[in-house]
Amino acid sequence: MAQPPIALTCGEPAGIGPEIAVLAREALGDDLPFFWIGDPRHLPAGTKFQLIDRPQQAIGVAAGTLPVLPHPFASPATPGTALPEHAADVIAVIARAVDLVQQGQAAAICTAPIHKKALKDGAGFAFPGHTEFLASLGGVDRVVMMLACPDLRVVPVTIHIPLAQVPSALTADALEETIRITHAGLQQDFGLPAPRIAVAGLNPHAGEGGAMGAEELTLIIPVLDRLRAEGMHIVGPLPADTMFHAKARAQYDVAICMYHDQALIPIKTIDFAGGVNLTLGLPFIRTSPDHGTAFDIAGRGIADATSLIAALRMAHDMSNTRGKNGRD
Repeated sequence: MAQPPIALTCGEPAGIGPEIAVLAREALGDDLPFFWIGDPRHLPAGTKFQLIDRPQQAIGVAAGTLPVLPHPFASPATPGTALPEHAADVIAVIARAVDLVQQGQAAAICTAPIHKKALKDGAGFAFPGHTEFLASLGGVDRVVMMLACPDLRVVPVTIHIPLAQVPSALTADALEETIRITHAGLQQDFGLPAPRIAVAGLNPHAGEGGAMGAEELTLIIPVLDRLRAEGMHIVGPLPADTMFHAKARAQYDVAICMYHDQALIPIKTIDFAGGVNLTLGLPFIRTSPDHGTAFDIAGRGIADATSLIAALRMAHDMSNTRGKNGRD
């Protein structure tokens, strides 16, 4: 039986989401079936699209035409200007995609960028972002954000918090849970039976034996020793400034980092346009382009769909791997 298509949410309709959805369809053709959930009025003028009633119909749509599962919004969109009346429907589209994937009508979810302030102002959105909302819809308490490109996968233990708060937020439980979820995700969705995990230190030179900070000795090493004793292949804590060159990257499958920029600077340096944001620990597959709504260029016809294309491809590959693991 053919794999169901991927559900692509519309995201913020005033951003570049509608444009890159069309560009992705043009680039991928019918080799990777997906459908867009949103209001057709928000697509760029002249877009060739076909309305569908159910996801499976997307598989039969001609390659140059975007399959659209319609979700009417309150009004048309103005590129670059988020409208409060759109917020509730942006949220509803995400929930609808989750429902479809949980029903087995979609293989995975790929989410176009949202504008969190617009959702909060327009609909009282109570979540910090996509990830936390999806965790709530999926009924899980803890998920992990991974950024991935062909040459690197990174996972930050702490994410969108001030740097000054990182030492207090970096607990043994948080580190251990992050590693466990990452390990399971690499096995289930990437087909790696024994993932090789590299863990960065928090401090310069990974603390240099306590001379530049004690967190490696008191927190990180005990967690890593405990997980290694269970059979996990883990190295570290490693100095973050020496673990991202090509020779070092060849020695591991994922880098666990202690804070946001420690993880995101290397991957965005290596592959700024093609990085993918994905969420591990959900009961379904979710990927997303690693960029925002780009209001400043929305509607100008210059948006780059490289990251969305990579996100759709990764969702497709992950769903194939998860399906194979389920059959084994």
